[in-house]
Amino acid sequence: MKAAVVPAVGARWELREVPAPRPGPGEVLIRVRASGVCSNDVLATTGVLPFPSVEPAITGHEPVGEVVETGPGVRTREVGDLVGVTWIRGACGRCAYCRGGSGVSGQAGILCAAPTSTGFTVPGGHAEYLVAAAGETVPIPDGLAPELAAPMLCAGYTSWCALRAAEPKPHERIAVLGVGRLGHLALQFSRACGFETVAITSSPDKHEVARELGADLVVADGAELRDAGGADVVLVTAPAHRAAADSLQGLRPDGRLVLAGIDPAEPFTLPPSTLYPLFALRHRILGATHNGREYLAEALDLAARGAVTPMVETFDKERVADAVDAVAKGAARFCAVVSF
Repeated sequence: MKAAVVPAVGARWELREVPAPRPGPGEVLIRVRASGVCSNDVLATTGVLPFPSVEPAITGHEPVGEVVETGPGVRTREVGDLVGVTWIRGACGRCAYCRGGSGVSGQAGILCAAPTSTGFTVPGGHAEYLVAAAGETVPIPDGLAPELAAPMLCAGYTSWCALRAAEPKPHERIAVLGVGRLGHLALQFSRACGFETVAITSSPDKHEVARELGADLVVADGAELRDAGGADVVLVTAPAHRAAADSLQGLRPDGRLVLAGIDPAEPFTLPPSTLYPLFALRHRILGATHNGREYLAEALDLAARGAVTPMVETFDKERVADAVDAVAKGAARFCAVVSF
């Protein structure tokens, strides 16, 4: 089969012929149709995140495809089913984290001693075929095309979990910091739920598309958000902790700031209390990741119903390296998806 292989840290991806996998007991073989390129794929390639421990190094944790073969004992999936596979597929079940009863989520990817991580500890989805345990796959709703379903498995999953983590009330105002891969979906999720929505972006060329995606108002930073009346929730979808801290000045009393973007370079810091009295404003700062499969099912359902539609740029598998370059440069608007 053909697969996108990362030859070494910092090397350009190559499309290579590699042996096709076969499903074992409890597993399914998936013919991948679309695989989203996440910024974490880029971070792993450059060594900012741990380089994949599998050989050959095949990343990709947003694959969607058809089940073409089932291994012995599989009862929950059938040939022809359209399924996806997420970043964290399983946990070890033996470490202190797992013994505490926590389920499979993005949290397990950080705290479990030996998680099953697509594209990191096991081969990823940037390939023509992928094997996964049947229970590790996610059914894709009818009517949702593979290229639109793929970004929902990480970007959509994360942005929806960020909104849900904030527990917004019906009358509250939502601000989304960053109009990118996660942010363009977060804006749509907020609109679909009926919230007044503000986009925060320092890029003037994104103002129009932000309004098209559901923003009632677009501002450049925290000061403009404050002057526009503030927001009860700020969803930080951009990988920019400095901008996240700046947005606090526009957060209303009892507001929640949710960190969903990964900033690999700068820490998140609070201004001095004389400038920003967090204690008096009773603000909460939350983290959000893949918070459970039930949230992913909700996000996929919203996409299947057309309430949320990822904006994708598709690349043939022969151009997979170009897709990675586009994501690395921030040139993809907004989701790069590779067709296999």
